[in-house]
Amino acid sequence: MIVGQSGHGKVIKDLVCQWKCYQSIEFMDDDPKHLQKEDFVKGGSQDVFKYKEENDVFVAIGNSKIRKRLQEEYESGGVSIVSLIHPCASLSLESVEIGTGTVVMANAVVQPGAVLGKGVIINTAASVDHDCKIGDYVHIAVGAHLAGNVEIGSGTWIGAGAVVSNNIHICEDVMVGAGAIVVSDIEESGTYVGVPARKMINC
Repeated sequence: MIVGQSGHGKVIKDLVCQWKCYQSIEFMDDDPKHLQKEDFVKGGSQDVFKYKEENDVFVAIGNSKIRKRLQEEYESGGVSIVSLIHPCASLSLESVEIGTGTVVMANAVVQPGAVLGKGVIINTAASVDHDCKIGDYVHIAVGAHLAGNVEIGSGTWIGAGAVVSNNIHICEDVMVGAGAIVVSDIEESGTYVGVPARKMINC
């Protein structure tokens, strides 16, 4: 059961289909308009508990706060949350740690010693180099790259095509804009853009 039938949910469905290990795939979504779409929506996010005995579940919600809330509700309610790895991803399986509810998408690379927390998204063609530590509910967006020994705090979003230099620490709840290059530690939550990345100041 995939919770969330938006674009991210569709990509998750395709990933699961690649493995050919489930007899059926169903969506759960709280948006009534999704009932009109081609893919079958079996119920809302809370209906997961009705079917928990016979289904694995993946929370396919891009918003990290909602993803965290639902996943933690499900975990405390005894729902089986799975992690997913696309068959075209490259992982050092001997030494990579992957938390519950995390996904590694197609053509992503995760190198030795990396630790991925719960509910993490390593999106299409992103890379996480050696010994990186990725906190819970982080999103490393499409084509973003982390050099070695990077530490990312929970709830942070690294935008599409962004680059984080080696040995950098980024705190919790940071948004790094698309194409930004981070060359120094980020110790304050907020939005950072540009080359080198600097915090946006609201006027």
